[in-house]
Amino acid sequence: MSDYLWGYKRRYHSYADHIRERFGGRIQKVSVDAGFTCPNRDGTVGTGGCTFCNNDAFNPGYCTGEKPIGEQLDRGINFLKNRYPRNTGYLAYFQAYSNTFDVIEVLRERFETALSHPGILGIVIGTRPDCVDDEKLKYIRELGETSYVIVEYGIESCYNKTLKRINRGHSMQQTTEAIERTAAMGIPAGGHLIFGLPGETREEMLEEAAILSRLPITSLKFHQLQIIRGTQMEDEFLKNPGDFQLFELEEYMGFLAHFLEKLNPRIMVERFASESPPGMNIGLGWGLRYDRFLNMFEKKLEEMNSWQGKHYKESV
Repeated sequence: MSDYLWGYKRRYHSYADHIRERFGGRIQKVSVDAGFTCPNRDGTVGTGGCTFCNNDAFNPGYCTGEKPIGEQLDRGINFLKNRYPRNTGYLAYFQAYSNTFDVIEVLRERFETALSHPGILGIVIGTRPDCVDDEKLKYIRELGETSYVIVEYGIESCYNKTLKRINRGHSMQQTTEAIERTAAMGIPAGGHLIFGLPGETREEMLEEAAILSRLPITSLKFHQLQIIRGTQMEDEFLKNPGDFQLFELEEYMGFLAHFLEKLNPRIMVERFASESPPGMNIGLGWGLRYDRFLNMFEKKLEEMNSWQGKHYKESV
């Protein structure tokens, strides 16, 4: 492995190191609930939302759509200052639901409210592949001329059979098109992927590394499937637990290492696993904070002499 491959001393292309280098210090995301919904909730393409989704499982307490964006940012920054006193700045993370699912005038008002807040250096826009168009992307590109901006797409799976089963309401073709259009406009495009969704084999999940490596994607977040209370997937799990093969900790770290080996080293990795509040996960709970998991996984990569792109092959 060449230490100079990414300019960092990790065995993977670290998004956190990239951000630290870009801004000259530690930058923290402040979650924002801007009051959006999703097209698979309001009837546009479906109802009920994704079967795995309960927004309470990842939204911090200071983040609620009932409060103005400025107040949410005030509360979030104060909370993070106490927890991470060495922060040098903040990004407003539009996290809840689909944050481009409205008309351009609404997006303009909400994004620019966040960008005008003292201490906010940029925005992270979480959304779905079927909730962007050229008008919205051109506007986001304009924001990126003066502030840091990245669009994060919920990919979740590269297989249409899975997307249908979890009630996503869009196809992998739409995901591919959205990422390509975003990148073509010079906007960084991130993505989220869930490992362990029902019906997917280990081989299929590993093959997603090759599928995503062909896309002009900037960064990825990986999540092990958790069965969250209050979701449709909880009902499925309780009725048919045999349909689910949840990852044990050691098994997941080994799987991740093999996935990384197949992944294009150009793609930055922002996260390897997800957390949920105590009592929300009825599946396998590892009892680890993410920072401890990350330390364990980095040691696992050393033990296996594994690194991102070890077995990656450029498509001809």
